[in-house]
Amino acid sequence: MNKQLAQRIYTRLREIADSDNPFIHVKRLTGVALFSLRVGDYRVIMDIKRNSLIILVLRVGHRRNVYKEV
Repeated sequence: MNKQLAQRIYTRLREIADSDNPFIHVKRLTGVALFSLRVGDYRVIMDIKRNSLIILVLRVGHRRNVYKEV
């Protein structure tokens, strides 16, 4: 992952963290209690704790491969 992509992902994660409703920025994954954030061709797989301000990033990868082990 190049530095520019890492910065884009970081910026999007900050937007979610600063949002009043972080769930409007992400998509719920089917069959698991996880969420996906789209950043270009990459996806950030995460868990968002509802009762506290915690976003746990579990995986970052190209959309072609990122869902295989979720």
